[in-house]
Amino acid sequence: MERIYIQDIKNYLDKEVTLQGFVDKIRDLQYVQFLILRDRTGKVQITVEKNENNTVLNDILSNLTLESTVFIKGKVSLNEKVKLKGVEILPSKIAVTSTSLPELPFDYKSKDNSLRETRLDFRFIDLRREENILFFQCQTLFEHALREYYIRHGFMEIHSPKIAAKAAESGAEVFKFNYFGEEATLSQSPQFYKQMAMASGFDKIFEIGPAFRAENSHTSYHATEINMADVEISFIQSFADVMDVQEESFKYAFNRLKEVYGERIKEVFHVDISNTGVKFPRITFKEAKQILKEKYNYVSEREDDFERKEENLLCQYVKEKYQSDFVFITKFPFSARPFYHMLDEEGLTNSYDLLFKGVEITTGAQREHRYEILKKQMIEKEIDPKDLAFYLEFFKYGCPPHGGYGVGIARIMMQIFEIDNIREATFIYRGPTRLKP
Repeated sequence: MERIYIQDIKNYLDKEVTLQGFVDKIRDLQYVQFLILRDRTGKVQITVEKNENNTVLNDILSNLTLESTVFIKGKVSLNEKVKLKGVEILPSKIAVTSTSLPELPFDYKSKDNSLRETRLDFRFIDLRREENILFFQCQTLFEHALREYYIRHGFMEIHSPKIAAKAAESGAEVFKFNYFGEEATLSQSPQFYKQMAMASGFDKIFEIGPAFRAENSHTSYHATEINMADVEISFIQSFADVMDVQEESFKYAFNRLKEVYGERIKEVFHVDISNTGVKFPRITFKEAKQILKEKYNYVSEREDDFERKEENLLCQYVKEKYQSDFVFITKFPFSARPFYHMLDEEGLTNSYDLLFKGVEITTGAQREHRYEILKKQMIEKEIDPKDLAFYLEFFKYGCPPHGGYGVGIARIMMQIFEIDNIREATFIYRGPTRLKP
């Protein structure tokens, strides 16, 4: 008899089933015992009367500890008095498959009464919470939906190396290590290899994989190991083509998320999936700075980029004016962008940031694919072309006009669910002070 999941229990009324899961609650009364069994799909009540026929089962339940795991074999029975789906299991067999210590390190069911650092120390217990299981089910669907969109539109998936010789972004902090006598780094972006794929004639590619940032940052939005969704497209006319692809793929993924989990997300997280029925507004960097000054009387010391407060205010403005949680900010100054972003006739980059609910979640651009101009822009950024000779090789033998973007999965997920810290939106968080578990 195969194990079934609790969510499907009503399909087996008056039939014998096998269940496995965690012991969520136990009530040991004078004449009856109740065990609440939990698996990742839900909870169900196991009912055992105290009588001579059930002495073995009674003894097991009397000595059982919460969070132990059990195997249950029994009959599914209707009982309108039972709060959990109106059904109960009348067991013929209970077997303890693992025993939990009587006291947990913290009460994982009461998130607000536990320190975050304690919960991260015992993340395997913290993840048992209903909202965490739902969150990572939604993340699975979100990534799958992106893959569905890309594959349906002719993209190829690549897996770029995570051991690299040089940094892909000038000024980026990288993890360095000895690689058989050579200095190597952990890749902080697949950028160079995405562009290599364009030079290889792959035309349209995507990758969902890890990246590593050695930034000693302790903010709510940064981590040293992240999961990225990256895209690169050949033969584009402008960076607007890149924005179009990102907008369409996001709308597809958000709609899939709403279709499958929308009601459960609202019930558990009290959040509505963002409206994707409106076009994502597009505002130039210069226009955005004017809006911040004229509408909010806010002028930042940072003239070539945005502070976090500015991103918040811009999203507030767009939400009020366009009813959108998304906004593309375009045409950033070259001083705030990498050497490989293409420049327009005014010296501004053909690039963009996508802001979502007050936070930047994407940087995208049309890349500079012309060898001599690319080399010139390296020098302007004080990068010696000899240091990136392997990268420049990609552009010597014909490379199509191309562009792309990268999305931090945990950051967009935390914004979808309005979670205030990336540590809560990462399976196992890595930061400057956290290397375990």
